[in-house]
Amino acid sequence: MAAADPALTWPVVAAMLAGAALHAGWNALVKSAGDKPVDTALLQVFAAAIALPLALAVGLPDRAAWPFIACSLAIHLGYYVALAGAYQHGELGMTYPIMRGSAPLLVALCSATVLGETLGTLAWAGIAGITVGVVLVGLAHPGAALHAGKALGFALANAVIIAAYTVVDGLGVRAEAAAAGGSPWRYVAWLFVLDGIAYPALVAWRRGRAGRAEALAYARRRWQLAALGGAAAMASYAIALWAMTRAPVASVAALRETSVLFAALLGTLLLGERF
Repeated sequence: MAAADPALTWPVVAAMLAGAALHAGWNALVKSAGDKPVDTALLQVFAAAIALPLALAVGLPDRAAWPFIACSLAIHLGYYVALAGAYQHGELGMTYPIMRGSAPLLVALCSATVLGETLGTLAWAGIAGITVGVVLVGLAHPGAALHAGKALGFALANAVIIAAYTVVDGLGVRAEAAAAGGSPWRYVAWLFVLDGIAYPALVAWRRGRAGRAEALAYARRRWQLAALGGAAAMASYAIALWAMTRAPVASVAALRETSVLFAALLGTLLLGERF
């Protein structure tokens, strides 16, 4: 397995901040949707379409990466279901910070045993600070958060799911990078291609024939925005997976949650939520 750089570098930090803004952007798009499962599925279809040429160009991942890809696909199904549920019942400014803020600490707790990473005192302090700060953004109005019990439940469940796929993909992208001589792009490309099949198929299956016709009509009205969201989603996670080959996964996961700042602004400026 390829060893991670023990410290974040400024190019990785800059890339992660750009990825954080993209991540907040596509989540705001899903939150603004009238049919959140269909919007999420449509977004994944476009992300897969964007990734397909790259996947064909770079070839299939190494055998060592496929178990991680399969596991990640299963976990991501739960992620999209919980994401749509959180946004169906709660505001972006509440659910997004709770989902994103709790995950880095869970990743850090797993990193020593699962990833073999050792974090220093300063790294632990930074991760803890980000976790507490981000979660408090979502709980800025605790009465409203507790009142939206379903949204809170989906958000907390998704925090565990996010931590799970972060660890799995961290292991998978490193296994692929080691096999490919340092390149993680085969893993990234094929994960998005297959992700764009799995969740949309689940949504279509759950809708039934009449529901699929309605979903298709809705998709025709939203495809331009979904295409932008799909590009943002792919770019954001591709940056994160690339960063995991350059720095500790726990630190990358924590830095990625600066997306909460962008989400808070988007929720206020575009969705009319309280800041």
